[in-house]
Amino acid sequence: MTKPTLLILAAGKGSRYGGLKQMDSFGPNGETIIDYSIYDAIQAGFGKIVFIVRESFIDDFKALFEPKTNGRIATEYVCQELDMLPSGFHVPAGREKPWGTAHAVWVAKEVIHEPFAVINADDYYGQEAFHTMAKFLTTEVTDHLFSYIAYALVNTLSEHGTVNRGVCSVDSEGYLTSVEEIIKIRRQPDGQITYPDPNGGTFDKHLSEDTLVSMNFWGFHPSYLEYSENIMREFLRQHGEEEKAEFYIPTAIFAMIQTMDVQVLSLYSDATWFGVTYPEDKPMVQERLNHLIHQGVYPPQLW
Repeated sequence: MTKPTLLILAAGKGSRYGGLKQMDSFGPNGETIIDYSIYDAIQAGFGKIVFIVRESFIDDFKALFEPKTNGRIATEYVCQELDMLPSGFHVPAGREKPWGTAHAVWVAKEVIHEPFAVINADDYYGQEAFHTMAKFLTTEVTDHLFSYIAYALVNTLSEHGTVNRGVCSVDSEGYLTSVEEIIKIRRQPDGQITYPDPNGGTFDKHLSEDTLVSMNFWGFHPSYLEYSENIMREFLRQHGEEEKAEFYIPTAIFAMIQTMDVQVLSLYSDATWFGVTYPEDKPMVQERLNHLIHQGVYPPQLW
């Protein structure tokens, strides 16, 4: 049986955090959030890790993670740079912003040939999520059936500012019908969860606590990479000259559902997500990791 691959999106600049949060220490022995994801992936049966990074810090990144992964799981490193585009396209003058998460996945196309999962480097997803996804990728995935881990919105909010979430709609059989990127979600002092009206209206929109959201934990057949290139070409034809347009995974997924007869199964997790968006999030992440260690979920010395 082919073991699935875990693709970790670690190329972010951490502008709101103020540094490379994917390499910051959170565990009692200097562990990063990525360390816990790798540990969970190994326990769940993944066979390879692919890191999406930037050339500017790849040497430091390898020096941090290779001693931990060597002998435990295979690794690949792929740099995501602005000029990595399908043939016939170019970087517009003045553009500095990355092309987005779907582009980050696409740049790994030469090193992924098996079913794979995608996660963010700065998010903690929970052990159950990795086992659930590994089972899907080894027993259910097909070239037209993908999946994602769905969380309740209430379990994914930050106490220190707004968050952006992919708000999901599913049909009666649990298949994704749409995913909408909602920005600047926050809990108000009165307890309501709101976000600004994207159409510029005066009043905020509301979301319920049990709204299903994607935290960018996806499960794909390698066919996704071919499908996404076709969609990315269309995206670049329409938006390639814009300085800030980004090609997100939900954008690619929705286009596949609409035009390629792809189905995306919703795999629910009742775990409480946590991650780092703001510097103020760090003590909370450290506290939660220490709690998991005290519960026996992780050993005090991870590696």
